[in-house]
Amino acid sequence: MNASTNTSVILASSSEARATVLKNVGLAFEQVAPKVDEEEMKHSMHAAGATAMETAVSLAELKALKISKAFPEHLVIGADQMLECGSIWFDKPVDMEHARAHLTALRGKTHYLSNGICVAKSNTVIWHHTDQAALTMRHFTDDFLTRYLEQAGEDILGSVGAYHLEGFGAQLFRKIDGDFFSIMGLPLLPLLDFLRGHKVVIT
Repeated sequence: MNASTNTSVILASSSEARATVLKNVGLAFEQVAPKVDEEEMKHSMHAAGATAMETAVSLAELKALKISKAFPEHLVIGADQMLECGSIWFDKPVDMEHARAHLTALRGKTHYLSNGICVAKSNTVIWHHTDQAALTMRHFTDDFLTRYLEQAGEDILGSVGAYHLEGFGAQLFRKIDGDFFSIMGLPLLPLLDFLRGHKVVIT
């Protein structure tokens, strides 16, 4: 773990999408990937009957607290996103065939992205926020799906649902209800409000 002492904010995530969102609004931060067993927590919480939202919040807190323990003077942002369709939770696809299977299963249906975000300091969660978006995929053809996968490439393997809404992936959808930044995996505007209150962002 590395973090500079002249930056007061750490993003506890390996996600390039989340980092890009913060960079694009001019926030100075360090990015430190937490080493946590996300799959084990998801499995345990699912078995215990937890909701997708409860799981997203718990994972966000786990990540933030893991890094906050090492850097107690920093504001540590933890975030997680869960995709649910029906009673099924979807993870990031492991390969392109897995991505095809995910998109085939989601085709013509509405799925939900549940986001949990928190900020920790001194190994204590001092703020959290939840958000959910509903996304309805259209009944695209198999030929379109093949074209989409060829054009999108393996970059989509880093995204739950196997799409980037800001790119060609927008053509997969018929309707979207929710905040764009939340769909990207980071509810940005509530976070910026919190950071302004802590004098991290200029008001």
